[in-house]
Amino acid sequence: MTSNRHPTPPDPRRSGARIDPAVFEFPAEKIRGGFYSDKYFPRTRSVLVARRINSRVTMQVFQRKRALVAGTDEVVGLLRTCLTKGYDFGDLRVRALRDGDRADPLETVMLIQGPYAAFAHLETLYTGILARRSRIATRTREAVEAAWPKRVLYFPARHDHWLNQPGDGWAAMVAGAGDVSTDAQGSWWGGAGTGTVPHGLIAAFGGDTVAAAKAFVETVGEEVNLVTLVDFHNDSVGTSLEVARALGDRLWGVRLDTAGNMVDHAVRDLAGEASVQGVNTHLVARVRDALDAAGFGHVRIVVSGGLDAPKIRAFESEGARVDAYGVGSSLMRGTYDFTADIVEVDGRAMAKAGRWLRPNDRLEVVE
Repeated sequence: MTSNRHPTPPDPRRSGARIDPAVFEFPAEKIRGGFYSDKYFPRTRSVLVARRINSRVTMQVFQRKRALVAGTDEVVGLLRTCLTKGYDFGDLRVRALRDGDRADPLETVMLIQGPYAAFAHLETLYTGILARRSRIATRTREAVEAAWPKRVLYFPARHDHWLNQPGDGWAAMVAGAGDVSTDAQGSWWGGAGTGTVPHGLIAAFGGDTVAAAKAFVETVGEEVNLVTLVDFHNDSVGTSLEVARALGDRLWGVRLDTAGNMVDHAVRDLAGEASVQGVNTHLVARVRDALDAAGFGHVRIVVSGGLDAPKIRAFESEGARVDAYGVGSSLMRGTYDFTADIVEVDGRAMAKAGRWLRPNDRLEVVE
């Protein structure tokens, strides 16, 4: 199978109603007070209020790379919830792309028009929201397109602070990730975490993968797809067969996760001929062949361990018989920094040198 010959996955653009601002659980009073803002922004607001300057500005938001945008719903929620007291969302006119829209370098992603005193303190927050969510969405989308039509499982929870999980999970879903690993990552759209029988449970059963998998089956509900790691003893073929024989149709899949500095027992004979450290296409082929020969063709193969979009493309170009890719820390790397500039004041062009209003007819008015 060579999935790279398939067309790319459907456009991930989100439509319909934006997320209810209550979902984000903003600490509104702290945000209004400037607790999370670069200090010069709440001080700027203080100056405007003290001098009774209520100028209406156009704030233009953009970034400098080709990106899959995410975080626009969250920013709209921020503007609805955390404006300076005495103002409300009706005082603003907001136009924005949608989560899942692609943006070119320097393309305007959002325009916020209204009294600057109403939202001056929020710039740190909304640029930060867009930067992080768009980074997660863009990197996830790269992996999804590399793997298509196979699934990408979003596994970076352990690589960052737990409070980031809900928004990051949303961004990954927008980008087309097949599953997330925690309930928090799925919380903004009603999703739930999925996972495998982990090394920790296998260790707790004395290194017996079969015993751990059986206990898992007897404890969790039938609706849970049972996937188990099979590299505990560095014998992915042998362990896969043992678990398949013990669980039969109840086994949904096995996950190959051999450490990158090790050679699985099943491919040691190839060590002089090919690069067979970690999870590789030769190991996948031998696990697949062994399962099929033993009558377990229904058992899927999930691979993980240091994967990113280029590695997934390499697997696919070699025709790897993989059913899903579990991807972790690579989906959090890189930068997609957003910039916000005032480009108009009271309807007149007013911007720092090198900046000007760049209209974008793709922006939607936020009602």
